[in-house]
Amino acid sequence: MIINHPLLGPRDAAEFVYLGDASLMNRPEWKGEEASDEQTEKTLDAYHDYLYIRENKAGEHKELWYHEQGDRSWLIVTRNTITHGISKVELARDIAVANQAKGESKK
Repeated sequence: MIINHPLLGPRDAAEFVYLGDASLMNRPEWKGEEASDEQTEKTLDAYHDYLYIRENKAGEHKELWYHEQGDRSWLIVTRNTITHGISKVELARDIAVANQAKGESKK
């Protein structure tokens, strides 16, 4: 399988390490000790779901890949799990910055 790295161009998948579902980038916010018991319970439930609940559906899926034998970048690869066809490759840092900007604009 060839992954078209956004900065380095086409690379063999053997250069990368697959790290799972890209939704893991969206970790729940920890409220800390100032949270009420009800908030703490909701946060613990959110962390439980974050750590243990996974969708395992066939079709298009966003995955985290680490370019271990290259520039050590993190990528989000949109791949069809049935055909293994890759439709999109993005730098994870760009997605994280965009999500952070969205979060700040909501405040």
